[in-house]
Amino acid sequence: MNDEKITSPLGPAATSASAPERKHVHASYIWLGTLRSVGAVLVVLVVGGISSITSLIRAASYEYQLFGSQAFGYGSVFMTIILALVVVLVVVALVVGIHAWAWRHLWYELGPEEVSVYSGIISKKRVHVPYDRIQTVDQKASLLQRAFGVCNVTIDTAGGASNKAVLIPYLRKGDADALRHELYARKMGMSAATTSARATVDAAPPTGAPIVAAPAPAGATTCQGNVLDLGEEAWQQFGGVFAGDTFDMGAPSFEYRLTNKELVFTGLSNNGGFILTLIAILAGVSSIVSFAFDLFPNESNAIMTDAASRFDPFFLVLIGGIVLIACTIVGWCISVLGTCVQYGGFHARRRGTRVEVERGLLKHQTESLDLARVQSVIIKQSFIRRLIGYCELSLGKVDAAESENSNENTGITPQGLIVHPFLKVDRVHEVLAGLVPEFADIPDATTRVAPVALRRGLIRRCLWQGNGFWVAVSVAALQIVAHLIAAFDPEVVGAIPSIDLICAIIYGFAAVFFVLDIIGSVYWYRESAFATNKRFARIKNGGLSSMDVSVPRQKIQFGNTKTNPFQRMAKTATIQMRTAAGVSGTTTQLIDVSQDNAASWLEWITPKTSHPAR
Repeated sequence: MNDEKITSPLGPAATSASAPERKHVHASYIWLGTLRSVGAVLVVLVVGGISSITSLIRAASYEYQLFGSQAFGYGSVFMTIILALVVVLVVVALVVGIHAWAWRHLWYELGPEEVSVYSGIISKKRVHVPYDRIQTVDQKASLLQRAFGVCNVTIDTAGGASNKAVLIPYLRKGDADALRHELYARKMGMSAATTSARATVDAAPPTGAPIVAAPAPAGATTCQGNVLDLGEEAWQQFGGVFAGDTFDMGAPSFEYRLTNKELVFTGLSNNGGFILTLIAILAGVSSIVSFAFDLFPNESNAIMTDAASRFDPFFLVLIGGIVLIACTIVGWCISVLGTCVQYGGFHARRRGTRVEVERGLLKHQTESLDLARVQSVIIKQSFIRRLIGYCELSLGKVDAAESENSNENTGITPQGLIVHPFLKVDRVHEVLAGLVPEFADIPDATTRVAPVALRRGLIRRCLWQGNGFWVAVSVAALQIVAHLIAAFDPEVVGAIPSIDLICAIIYGFAAVFFVLDIIGSVYWYRESAFATNKRFARIKNGGLSSMDVSVPRQKIQFGNTKTNPFQRMAKTATIQMRTAAGVSGTTTQLIDVSQDNAASWLEWITPKTSHPAR
């Protein structure tokens, strides 16, 4: 990349009248991109070549048994390996050439009013983003990119998940920080110019104006940190091979990190990561066993036959259960460690009108969100977090999809910006007051659901939506079918006791689920409520896990009430509010509020401009 640093914090008025300077991304785009692409190709070749090499080895062994010679078979194996190496070298050369050619046609320019990104070899692509349309400028870097001091910069215009974010890949870390600073500075300059022009035409403040930044509490910066922050500090000192000079983004007005306790509990409560890790481990073990059976079929069959003859079937099932438990424990430990590493070096800070979250010890990312783009404040409690009095705090936002040129985003991205993954519930207001003081007047959810909602909730959550109830019904139906078949087929009669035993065990689990559904329904009734004030609406759905969503009034796209025949008989209704977050919007609802409270909700949600008499 050009050695000239982007350091000017000035707006577009300070931009030279000459043509914008063309700035190429760093040359590491060529060989780091090649490594990434060749790695994927090698995986495909290895997976595809294993079966061929296995077949050749089996053919060589068969030839040795018939003729006492393995020369032909092993010669074929060597020729296959040499041919594969030649193919790999040719592929590497082609990929290097393509990336070098693509690099020559990939650059960006900072113009007076917009940033332009040029790319494409055959199909040329030119993307223009006006500075005043920029919403967030984020950074992401894989482990390999961090080692070499480069990262990807994504520019989001808040076009929604169907709109792709603009990607500028493989910038040096110092240049990426400077570019982020410059883009935000020019955006503020354009916004200030637009606001001044509006004030000249009409002195009255526009309806639905952006949230004005409120000052953060003095001395509100807290940085306790955890043991993994030492690794992040080492990364920052190392920077990377091509990181360049460090760019000072300015001191934040509020900042905090995760403590050791919060980091560990974040890893322990990551159920989604554990499930994915367990599936990956089981798939890997299954693939290894399958490969061993293909490579040594005779020996594998002999081992299985010998094990079946020596050991009782119950013992073999026990061994299989132990292996499954061991895989589960290993998967859980890997998941906990992976989540801790994912949140290593966590920083949440307030800088100007933006909230920034930086995290990741290996794969690093920096996300930002302007206060004017916050769609909601979300407080989530899973079952585990609820038991120990903690929650996940996030800010809802409109996300753009990753660019098609980005292959770094391989994980599951949660909706919204997580500003604290494991926060004690009684500290939520403290963190919000420092990070987003504009949301300090969120109302307490005090308007509860109707008294009849408990009965309706028990029926709905325990019967129509109850996991335990439908598991019991399904097992009972299968058990009845088995007994009917046994009545006409004597050979099945001997299996009936085993079937009944298995069904009894499942009934026990179903009973546990049914009891949990009852407890969850009671908690839902006791805790579910909503509230409104001049600026915010808040809806809380309780239960074994809970979701508490607060939305600024100006961010509500629409709100409504609805009823079904059963609700009309019970004199209840469902209230809903919808924001722009998510692929097609996010709807938050509360079921079975009283009709009077639903009417007051509808009155609050109705725009007052539609009633001139008021």
